Amino acid sequence: MNIYFALGSNLGNRLQNLRAAKEMLSSFGHVSKSSDVFSTEPWGGVQQPDYLNACVRVESQLRYEPREILKAVKNFEREIGRVDSVRWGARKIDIDILLMDDVIFHSQDLDIPHVRIPERLFVLVPLSQIVPENWRHPENDLTVHEMIERVDGESWPLRVTSL
Repeated sequence: MNIYFALGSNLGNRLQNLRAAKEMLSSFGHVSKSSDVFSTEPWGGVQQPDYLNACVRVESQLRYEPREILKAVKNFEREIGRVDSVRWGARKIDIDILLMDDVIFHSQDLDIPHVRIPERLFVLVPLSQIVPENWRHPENDLTVHEMIERVDGESWPLRVTSL
């Protein structure tokens, strides 16, 4: 099973926070691909510092349930120092489950694929570096590059370093 995650941080040592999250995600399996790290403006209208964002792919021999992954991810975020605040507010770490192979799962607190993938360049650009070239979104049947072309009004994130 391939599990794709988006990572974001805009408080503290942002790069260290992303690397700590990547290390924790290895508990699910082998981190087989990591995108570059991108500097991005905050999304969602809350005044705050810029983010560092990246995506990682974890290859697992086990088949995890979506809620099992969500529970672990929330624990990882707390361990790194995330404190709940306003929606889309500043945070030490944000870990989003983007994709789980071809799994489609929708509930009140979790959507896989993540419902905002098609509208966020700070996710699409790093995701484009780690998904297979022939990958298509399981619900809208678009490639990452087709989704990138459809995002209006945003500038491309600035590449910073390797994760």
